[in-house]
Amino acid sequence: MCWRLGRAGGGAILKSGSMTHTASIPTVTETAPADPVKVSRPGKTPMNYPALISMMLMSFLLVTAEFLPGGMLTRIADGLSVTSGQAGQMVTVTALAGLLAAPTVGLLFPKLDRRSLLTWLAVTAAISNLLVAVLPNLILVILARFLLGAALSAFWAMSISVAAKIAGPERLGKAVMFNSAGVSLATVAGVPLGVTLAEYIDWRGVFLVAAAASALLAIALRWLLPSVPAEHGAKLSALWVALRRPGIAFGVIANMLVVTGHFLAYTYVRIALEQLRDGGEAIGADTIVLLLALFGVGGLVGNFVFGAVADRLYRVLAVLTPVVLAGLLLLVQGASASLLLTSIAVVFWGFFFASWLLVVNTWAGKRMPDMLEPGGTLVVVGFQSGIMIAAGVGGAIVDALGVGPVFLAGTALLLLGAVFFATSDRITQRHVTR
Repeated sequence: MCWRLGRAGGGAILKSGSMTHTASIPTVTETAPADPVKVSRPGKTPMNYPALISMMLMSFLLVTAEFLPGGMLTRIADGLSVTSGQAGQMVTVTALAGLLAAPTVGLLFPKLDRRSLLTWLAVTAAISNLLVAVLPNLILVILARFLLGAALSAFWAMSISVAAKIAGPERLGKAVMFNSAGVSLATVAGVPLGVTLAEYIDWRGVFLVAAAASALLAIALRWLLPSVPAEHGAKLSALWVALRRPGIAFGVIANMLVVTGHFLAYTYVRIALEQLRDGGEAIGADTIVLLLALFGVGGLVGNFVFGAVADRLYRVLAVLTPVVLAGLLLLVQGASASLLLTSIAVVFWGFFFASWLLVVNTWAGKRMPDMLEPGGTLVVVGFQSGIMIAAGVGGAIVDALGVGPVFLAGTALLLLGAVFFATSDRITQRHVTR
């Protein structure tokens, strides 16, 4: 089912079939159905591919900059005269900044056109990368990375509403596909390219390149994106209104469980892969790098496959994907004697998880079509919380028990996430049929 919004005095009319519901915005008290009916339209607006590609490039550059330190950690540590563990906090602070920024960006800029906001976020990323390239010590570099984390998280919080404006709510999944494709491209090409460039222009030069690319992107965003007015009532209470809708809280918790389960395993996947045997002998570092690249390639392919069907099958995928991922984690951990089986599992792991952002964003957009910014914010908060929990808990489990229990814990959380999504769907459907 697909909702149409019309104005009626100070409220909005949500039309579905022959029924009409009136609700005020943003404090919507009526519940949007889980699967709105498609309404006949005079004709679809052509897809604005230049705008979608500019959004894809933004996610590509932001995610590449986020994970660049991991690929150049020892070089950065040497350049700043710190340990590798201390330099790794560049990534940690990015996640923390994202967790803080997601629910507050709407409060800070309640009336700013979202095209202008995304443009300034690209400028913020450029400034962050420039500062990292020139600042002399770790404390200042970490403060600069805080800007990147805020820009990254704010982008994801706004991405659903901008995607819906570009492509229309009925093609939200296809629009979000471009955003998540940028993430997959960053995994497959962005970070490896940055690491390769560091061999020729040093790590500071790589961040200078990232700064220049982000500055050029800001110009492209301003030119290519359509105007996207801010949603009314950008305040924390809107998140509470969204969470109170039947089934939404279960879905938000489910997303956090799925993300935590994945990152529990993926953060320590190298340790698991080092246990692999090929013909009885341990595999080398070059094989591990190849397997990780296969993960990214699988994600890139999966992104386009899921993007073609997400608008129709988002409810099924929200339950099926975590279940499949759980099975793949068990396969990666249990097939250490078979390089072939592990390779297949890694490819499909990437195929399903790298597209999770697409699936969960489509789910949020379809369930809350009249509250896209709060919906996007709840998705981002779930992601950032899951990543931080996985980093803390996973490290403790690995140190105490080894990598096997980490994969088992990840499997359990993924299955629990699938149960929560199924419960969310059942609650929403029960409410709609009353």
